[in-house]
Amino acid sequence: MASATLILPLAFAGRHHHGVSQRRLLFAGKFRDGVSLSFPASKRRVLAKAQNAVNEEAVETQSSELKNGTQRTPSSSKLVLVVGGSGGVGQLVVASLIQQNIKSRLILRNPEKATELFGEQDKEKLQVFKGDTRNQEDLDPSIFEGVTHVICCTGTTAFPSRRWDDDNTPERVDWVGVKNLVSALPSSVKRVVLVSSIGVTKSNELPWSIMNLFGVLKYKKMGEDFLRSSGLPFTIIRPGRLTDGPYTSYDLNTLLKATAGQRRAVLVGQGDKLVGEASRIVVAEACVQALHLEVTENQVYEINSVEGEGPGNETKKWQELFEAAQSS
Repeated sequence: MASATLILPLAFAGRHHHGVSQRRLLFAGKFRDGVSLSFPASKRRVLAKAQNAVNEEAVETQSSELKNGTQRTPSSSKLVLVVGGSGGVGQLVVASLIQQNIKSRLILRNPEKATELFGEQDKEKLQVFKGDTRNQEDLDPSIFEGVTHVICCTGTTAFPSRRWDDDNTPERVDWVGVKNLVSALPSSVKRVVLVSSIGVTKSNELPWSIMNLFGVLKYKKMGEDFLRSSGLPFTIIRPGRLTDGPYTSYDLNTLLKATAGQRRAVLVGQGDKLVGEASRIVVAEACVQALHLEVTENQVYEINSVEGEGPGNETKKWQELFEAAQSS
């Protein structure tokens, strides 16, 4: 049977495939470092298209970094706590941190998900704790030992859905969960990045009032305000309507994670004035970049994705975007 050679970002070279069904597999992909995954023929075209985009962007990014001297060095001094790391944005945040060799620690309700999503990782690089921010008693101080930075990208649906099962409502996730997390953090934390939403300051205005029928914008704003009043250094990222995922197949997510299609350019604003969409890939990278940049400390930004070439993972370009938003 013929096979195709696919090149993945290094962050996923050690990832394993657990979700192959028992039906006959007609397409196999050979990955570097000896890891092989299999896919049904029905996904051949989707995977091929995604892979081409990933390869093109990987080459462009590497070439640009070499040319501009912006290649990353290991950031071993950071230990980043990611809350919501199994969600659509959170998966991409963790993947970016792994790729940049930044030590990460996850709080997950189901720790087994970490292996399913990210494969077997060195425990020095990726640590996993069982916990639920909705329950204050779950947040043992040992979870926060040595943590230097925090990225919180928890969330649920704005309207009643299956995701509301087990009391997973906006009030419990976006308000109680954020409040419990911020209250438990040590004062030594250097930055807390919180993913919120555009429209939180306009929850009584159309069309935001429709989105806020069950309080999601109100509770996100309450979480924001609690963080801002905590005294901890913070950055708040308010994305537009999220696109690019969430991916139900983590193998497909592996292929797609490095590309936002044609919408790679980024709009960054302040004052809750932006209206539009934001790629989860862009939002995740904005969170990670905020950790590196002093200019983002104690700032709130809105993020949208538009057609065009974007900043990728180049810190200098992200700094220019954040600075431009503050000066406008």
